[in-house]
Amino acid sequence: MLTIGQVASYAGVTVRAVRHYHQIGLLPEPERDRSGYRTYDAAALVRLIRIRTLADAGVPLARVHELLDASPEEFARAVEEIDRKLRSEMRRLRENRRRIARLAAGESLALPQSVLGYLERLRGLGVDERYIVLERDAWIMMAARLPHEIDDVMAMKHRELDDPDAVQLYKLINEAVRSPVDDARIVEIVDVMERLARRAVEAGEVVQADDDGLDQPFVDLLDALPAESPGGRRIIALLEERGWKGWTRIEQVPP
Repeated sequence: MLTIGQVASYAGVTVRAVRHYHQIGLLPEPERDRSGYRTYDAAALVRLIRIRTLADAGVPLARVHELLDASPEEFARAVEEIDRKLRSEMRRLRENRRRIARLAAGESLALPQSVLGYLERLRGLGVDERYIVLERDAWIMMAARLPHEIDDVMAMKHRELDDPDAVQLYKLINEAVRSPVDDARIVEIVDVMERLARRAVEAGEVVQADDDGLDQPFVDLLDALPAESPGGRRIIALLEERGWKGWTRIEQVPP
């Protein structure tokens, strides 16, 4: 869980902006800890990034709530209306017009083209859309946190998909996503993940904590996404039984 200062930093806004979004109803009030401080989860961060992206694109805050909760058809109509208004504004708004026009694509909101290409490659492998959504939300946070490194990260992810084991992993995930938590494919998934992790360790390809540009609270937030599902929790538990911990930064625990 994140403090208001951390969630503001990760989303690229000020604490004052977060409080303002609470006041006007754009961002629901989160739970508070025993000391009375607000605590934020991944869903709050994703929504805050979306709010910031829309606002940066020139959408009035009075319209942001409508766009966040709109159907695809309503969303597209609203974007077209905003784009018509932007046409009449000064030259400095031309970049905002381009960004607004892209919003009609829906998934491109808060995601760079390199991530969209990777998600499309996963769809080409037949990956279930529910898992795509999980990956999408993680990459929304990563792209906001590491905007200048995200293209390099995605190039690495594409190289990983050239590995037959990586492709097999996604196929197993796709088959298991609708299965009960005791499905035998969960164990197969862990087998492949462990094989990939061992290979990365042996090749010296594991990124150290100080080298990836991510602090531990942010890593914990990313790791919480797969842990939201029973299957994800079982995978994490099985990996830990075999001496591995983490998800974003998978590490081998010394015996």
